[in-house]
Amino acid sequence: MEFSELVLKRQSDRKYAPKTVDREDVVKCLEAARMAPSACNSQPWKFVAVDDRAKLVELSDAAIGLGMNKFTVQVPVLVAVVQEPMNMEAKAGSVVKDKDYSMMDLGMAVEHFCLQAAELGLGTCIMGWFDEKRVKKILGVPRSRRVQLLIAVGHPDAPTRNKIRKPLEEISSWNSY
Repeated sequence: MEFSELVLKRQSDRKYAPKTVDREDVVKCLEAARMAPSACNSQPWKFVAVDDRAKLVELSDAAIGLGMNKFTVQVPVLVAVVQEPMNMEAKAGSVVKDKDYSMMDLGMAVEHFCLQAAELGLGTCIMGWFDEKRVKKILGVPRSRRVQLLIAVGHPDAPTRNKIRKPLEEISSWNSY
């Protein structure tokens, strides 16, 4: 699949077929995330993949709130994205430049994960809305770490939507703002 096709195919899926996801496919997604660039090669992430039904029920319950993420009850795999400490060089750069490089790094790794999933015919949905304390307790994540995102992974059960985006001229320019 051409990259331009992959970019159009990748979307936030919220409806999944009742079909398991092969662990080998999840490993391919994890490997894609592992290959993402990061500031000073810090790799400040840990991906916790969950396919155990009992834990999925608990995680889904932790993700549902105020009407959000109800679709997670049907998801065959949820992946928690844990922010790990940056190495010393990246941390120093973050302080000097007043930019949290680790959040940028997580974004790139998560998108690598999701693009790989799309290439494999899997759907994903990146979620920031969930009860982080509950997720940490369910997965045994240390108190000193943050679970920044959850990623739903499964076989999509809805067509790829047409993307509605701002015009290129509105989101880009040449040589000045």
